[in-house]
Parts: sequence; structure tokens; C-alpha cells
Amino acid sequence: MPDEKRQLRRHEPPVIEVELMTRAGCHLCDEMKAVVEQVARGLDVRLVETDIDEDEVLAGTYGHDIPVLFVNGSKAFKHRVSAKQLRARLLREAPESRAGTKD
Repeated sequence: MPDEKRQLRRHEPPVIEVELMTRAGCHLCDEMKAVVEQVARGLDVRLVETDIDEDEVLAGTYGHDIPVLFVNGSKAFKHRVSAKQLRARLLREAPESRAGTKD
């Protein structure tokens, strides 16, 4: 049975986790979110927006130094990102790219 579960997991659709550190009224945050949404079309991306003002630790850590974009848990971009830069990073982060093998 464990082998069956592992086999099923291999065929789950790949997901790229993207987290945007943001806050209300941040125009750079809005711009970065628009780029993420544009580039994510056609890719299996899960976007999570985190309002740093809802967490004292995050607010203290990032202050006005936002937006910050994490891809699969790693800090990838700060303040601005172009569609070309983000697409290249997301394609590198796709699970198939990391596996280095074909099915």
C-alpha cells in the first residue's frame, strides 16, 4: 500500500509555491502581484499573499522593505520583478526541472 501512495503522489500536478510579502496601500506590491498573476497563467502556481502588518515579527523584519517574493520558500525578488525574470525563475522551480528526469 505505501508503494501505491508514493506512485500516486508522483502523478499529482506540480505546484510552485509563491508567497508575496505585502501590505495595504503598497503600490509596488500591487505591481508585483500583477506581474505574478500575468506570469502564472498556464503554470501551476499557488500564490499566497501575506500582509506583514498582521504579524508584528514580519512587520519588524520587512518594515518598508517590501514587496518581497518567495518562490518555493526561497527569497527570490525584492521591490520589483519583470515578467521575463519571474517566468525564468518559475520554470527553473517547476518540480520537473528539479527532478531532472522524464516520466
